Amino acid sequence: MIRQKLLFLQPLFLLAAVAVFVVPPASALDSSAVCNVHSYGAKGDGVTKDTAAIQKAIDACALKGGTVRLTAGTYLSAPIVLKSNITLQLDKGATLFGSSDHAEYPPITMFHLPDLQPLVSATNASNVAITGEGVIDGNGTSWWEEARRVKNAGVLGAEHPRPKLIIFDHCKHVRVEGVTIQNSPMWQLVPYYSDDVVIRNVKVLAPANSPNTDAIDPFSSSHVVIDHVLADVGDDDIAIKSGPINSPGPDDPSRDITITDCTFLHGHGLSIGSEIAGGARNIRAERIHFEGTDNGIRVKANRDRGNDVGHFLFRDIDMKNVKNAIIISEYYPKVLPPAAEAPQPVTRLTPRFHDIVLENVTATGSDVAGVIVGLPESPIPGVVLHNVKISARHGLTVSYADVSGTGVEIKAAEGEAITKLAGAKVDLR
Repeated sequence: MIRQKLLFLQPLFLLAAVAVFVVPPASALDSSAVCNVHSYGAKGDGVTKDTAAIQKAIDACALKGGTVRLTAGTYLSAPIVLKSNITLQLDKGATLFGSSDHAEYPPITMFHLPDLQPLVSATNASNVAITGEGVIDGNGTSWWEEARRVKNAGVLGAEHPRPKLIIFDHCKHVRVEGVTIQNSPMWQLVPYYSDDVVIRNVKVLAPANSPNTDAIDPFSSSHVVIDHVLADVGDDDIAIKSGPINSPGPDDPSRDITITDCTFLHGHGLSIGSEIAGGARNIRAERIHFEGTDNGIRVKANRDRGNDVGHFLFRDIDMKNVKNAIIISEYYPKVLPPAAEAPQPVTRLTPRFHDIVLENVTATGSDVAGVIVGLPESPIPGVVLHNVKISARHGLTVSYADVSGTGVEIKAAEGEAITKLAGAKVDLR
């Protein structure tokens, strides 16, 4: 039965892999034109505001397509806007450094909610890239301090928004490669309703206590490759999203996403959700190392933010000292159901998790081995564990979910290795 389920899923993941590795068409990204920002008045001294000079270079280079180059130096800047057929190249030793003047981030509407303009953005652009060995630094300290003073400041739509660092909004053929992205006021790198996105050999960094500094958040985006990324942040290392809480819809799903050969240190782990009102489909994560994260693999939603969420493969995953190794829960921000809860009416936003495979997963030093919990009105079918070995203080809890598999070893220092609550169907060998 396990083999049948895995074989059923294999063609689907193969199609996803083929889709995400489509080679973009030849474009002006290959142009030899180079616009050095110093030629447009940039100083790169860390004191002079270089916003206007950088934007002039982008606008000039966009006329024919080419590369906007930042050589070694610190370029103090307010928000800039990339355009089609532009590569923003940051040489080794170059830092694009966000202004600390909050007034320089104008109010905008983003994700259908009040927001502030990101430091770097592109809207309705195609063939756009950020490359090099340099750094984009959001200078987020003052924003984090403000967030800590204001309750719920990090919630989308709050009265105290903070700018994201890099947003690709409705873009196609996007590449981010080689750079270090760090210290965003809020989420750091967000492909939003974008298609054919490659993020490779990138570091995303922020202090462990920095609020809402998610590393990479694909939002209603498709054909996304995240490869060889090191994330060490204050919130989700990756969070795949597709629609806000209580969304009136319609919302596009996030789909056909591969995540490979990544390392996640501080942060909340690899998440799908919780704002997943458009759904999420065909997601594959392989060869991921977690060390010291709060969570490992996490699929999360609730009755006010769900949709069709499934066809996921997590394979060749190892975790060390991860607090919660596996969380698959339709009760976010909680994980466990209240006692004797009655089913509620199914709505457009009811989460429908299904077909989730975990293969070759090991975890040591965890507090909780796992939680796999569906809603009574929306149980989770098709959770398959194959060669999963977890040592933790507490074991695995299952409720309203069908969990099966072979080669499963759950070792709990306290209590039962596997706890079955209402609606649990467990066949693990």
